[in-house]
Amino acid sequence: MTDLHIRRAEERDIPELHRLLREVLEVHHNGRPDLFKTGTAKYTNEELAALLADDGTPVFGAFADDDATLLGYAFCVFQRHEDSNILTDVLTLYIDDICVDEPARGRHVGTALYRHVLDFARARGCHNVTLNVWSCNPGAQAFYEQLGLKPYKVGMEQLL
Repeated sequence: MTDLHIRRAEERDIPELHRLLREVLEVHHNGRPDLFKTGTAKYTNEELAALLADDGTPVFGAFADDDATLLGYAFCVFQRHEDSNILTDVLTLYIDDICVDEPARGRHVGTALYRHVLDFARARGCHNVTLNVWSCNPGAQAFYEQLGLKPYKVGMEQLL
C-alpha cells in the first residue's frame, strides 16, 4: 500500500490512538465480556504520553498521507530476562497491542506495520518478536500465522 507511512507515534496522535484502542477493546469485549469492559479507555492521556516518550515502549503508527489519520498501530515493549536462573538473557520486542482500523483492513496496513516492527527489532539486536492473541479472535490469529508467527506457548483456563 503506497498511501501510508509508518513512524513513531507522538503526543499529537493521542486522540487517534484512543480511537483505535477503543476498537480493540470492543473486539475483546465482544469475544470475552466476562474479562473485558466496554466504553472505557485503556490509558489516560498522561499514561499514553508517558508511553510515547519512553524508548523502552515504542509505539508505531501507520498513517495516511495526511500524516494525521491513523490507519493502524503497534504498541511494543522491550523485554529481557536478566539474571534469570532458567531463561536465557535475550532481548525480545513484545507487541503488546496491534490494531488496524476496520475500514483500512485488507489494504496491507497490518503487514506493513508488522514488517516495520520486525525491521526495528532487528536493528536493535532483538532475538525475537512476540505477541499474544486471544482465542476469541481467530481472524487475528490467522493473520499472524500468515505473517509467519508460530505459537511458542499457550495460555489455558478453566472458568469457575
